[in-house]
Amino acid sequence: MPTAISTPNAPAAVGPYSQAVSTGDDAGAQVFISGQIPLVPATGQLVEGDIQAQARQSLTNIGEILKAAGLSFADVVKTTVLLADINDFVAVNEVYAQFFTGPVLPARAAFGVAALPKGARVEIEAVAVRP
Repeated sequence: MPTAISTPNAPAAVGPYSQAVSTGDDAGAQVFISGQIPLVPATGQLVEGDIQAQARQSLTNIGEILKAAGLSFADVVKTTVLLADINDFVAVNEVYAQFFTGPVLPARAAFGVAALPKGARVEIEAVAVRP
């Protein structure tokens, strides 16, 4: 039975969805983390700064959700990066590489999109697998 994962250390959902959903607690169970825009959990507002500050906040939010699930970035097997401006790809990669450092990096897709919620410039979702 799927269960919701939630933490006050990441932004509350801005719609009718869970921060994350786990398919179980056993090894091999998957955790699906909803797309994280760069909201500061304490304020619910977009982080101030450039695209790298936004990417860092989005990934920090993912890290807090992973922690609430008992996981880490090393357990992530797939990510999707949505960019309001595909020209931000290289700058986001620089920040992304600071969070994903293991010998096996997650599979990933990156897309340029017309717009993101709340005027964010980046949104990142992730799938992790329980060891």
